[in-house]
Amino acid sequence: MENLEIARTLEQVADLLEIQGANVFRVRAYRNAARTVSSLGRPVAEMVAAGEDLRQLPGIGEDLSAYLTELVETGRLTLLDELEKQLPGTLSELVRVDGIGPKRARLLHDRLGIDSLAALRKALEAGQLATLRGFGAKSIERIRRSLDEVEARGRRYRLADADQLVRPLLEYLRQAPDVEALEAAGSFRRRMETVGDVDLLAISARPAAVMRRFTRYPDAVRVEAAGTTRGTIVLRSGLHVDLRILPRRAYGAALHYFTGSKAHNIEIRRLGLERGLRISEYGVFQLKRAGGARRIGGAREADVFRAVGLPWIPPELRENRGEIEAARAGTLPHLVDEGDIRGDLQVHTTWSDGRDSVEAMARACATLGYAYLAITDHSAAVTVAGGLDPARLERQWREIAGVRRRVRGVKILRGMEVDILRDGTLDLPDEYLDRLDVVVVAVHSHRTLSRTAMTDRIVRALEHPAVDILAHPTGRLIGEREPYAVDIDAVLEAAAARDVAVEINAQPDRLDLSDILARRARELGVRLVIDTDAHSVDQLRYMTYGVAQARRAWLEAGDVVNTLEPDALERWLNRRRRARRRPAAAKAAS
Repeated sequence: MENLEIARTLEQVADLLEIQGANVFRVRAYRNAARTVSSLGRPVAEMVAAGEDLRQLPGIGEDLSAYLTELVETGRLTLLDELEKQLPGTLSELVRVDGIGPKRARLLHDRLGIDSLAALRKALEAGQLATLRGFGAKSIERIRRSLDEVEARGRRYRLADADQLVRPLLEYLRQAPDVEALEAAGSFRRRMETVGDVDLLAISARPAAVMRRFTRYPDAVRVEAAGTTRGTIVLRSGLHVDLRILPRRAYGAALHYFTGSKAHNIEIRRLGLERGLRISEYGVFQLKRAGGARRIGGAREADVFRAVGLPWIPPELRENRGEIEAARAGTLPHLVDEGDIRGDLQVHTTWSDGRDSVEAMARACATLGYAYLAITDHSAAVTVAGGLDPARLERQWREIAGVRRRVRGVKILRGMEVDILRDGTLDLPDEYLDRLDVVVVAVHSHRTLSRTAMTDRIVRALEHPAVDILAHPTGRLIGEREPYAVDIDAVLEAAAARDVAVEINAQPDRLDLSDILARRARELGVRLVIDTDAHSVDQLRYMTYGVAQARRAWLEAGDVVNTLEPDALERWLNRRRRARRRPAAAKAAS
């Protein structure tokens, strides 16, 4: 059982307990355990197999350790079975809908018999919610809009979750001696922020043996098809996976076709037709005047591009957003790569809501080969995260000074994620802002302001001369929370004018900015920074998802602040510090 599935089971337990009205601390324990599991850098199943003590994990006590072991060894949780005897497990679906919390979910179930999203839809269409106290017209419309969004998203998986499910399957299949080549295609290969069904493509001279191994994958709960060269399984998580086994001569053409996107493929096929070619998943063919066609390529993906006079285009760019024109003109970007990243400029520690110490985060970054990191715990306004007031910030700085002496090879910058208050002012006095090495600002409250008010609020914050980075600029959570209303172009233009970097937050549920907005930022001359916003050592690995988002946004290393070498980064930060000190110096002189 993968960590994703374990975490989802624990979240479902927490949802059902909360709907039942269980003790808040008990509910919180399961949610914390789910977060711990989802952020681990290694499978819980591997830890159980090695006989490791799961109680050493943050927030995992005796009972939860036993539950994790039960899930790994049986694929089920007796506690969840017992809860589902008392309330339908599908009730947990309702709390995904904005406007329906645990209490309302229980009310809808008890009064109207609503136990699923489908039942909620029927009740909305029948006007039944209006019969309940507390469900006014605005509340019902909010629920209706949110339900529309949830249903439109369908069953899609965050990229990081899809990685957890697909990579073990790829490893399992590659262990078969009959597999000559194997790739995952589709949105997974294009590294989209969410993934639907997954297509796997393989080369094998013994397809029956490979198909047999595929359909016997231990995490498969259902085999939907098992032909000679094509099969479909459904994983325990619900993810559908197709396997196509191909001859070598067609593998490259099929890989291009099934990677997509559809719009990209249509344009490539159109270019082929102009040259008298037919391009399909079966290969590249030269059409003959007398009829028929002659195969001229398809074994390699590059054959497809070469046939239409183009260089190979990275999968992340294949969205028909100008990549074909750029390839034709020889102006494709040299995309940023994980190896270009020199440090992480937003990480959290136990000083606020992080799980690991300053020293642990610094040592982990040194192990990754980073040259620097910024410790950016929350400011005091974010009370739920244990934000720091000036007195605690001073104590943190003393600890950072000690860690700097003990940990060599990585530069530790004093930073803070400073809250942008409702009126656009910053949640830290200027004398402390000026003593920070890196100032990251972000919105964490008052998300329902009007578009004008929110835009003015953020722009005012960016005008403060201490600000270096705007974090998670739209506030979205993928599949859970829409961006707040804001004129993002106005924000990006303000950032460009003041040389404030804008973040691509690599947390898998954020990836904020989106690829489209990050590309827009680049066009407007904004510097980008790819941060993990890590709250534990394990979450530092999320950098790969931020880089993937940056690649989809056409970013090159030169567009990204944290590809700078330490001296160059220091010059950038010092330039900003000198600029913000000039007014104070001028005032003192007068």
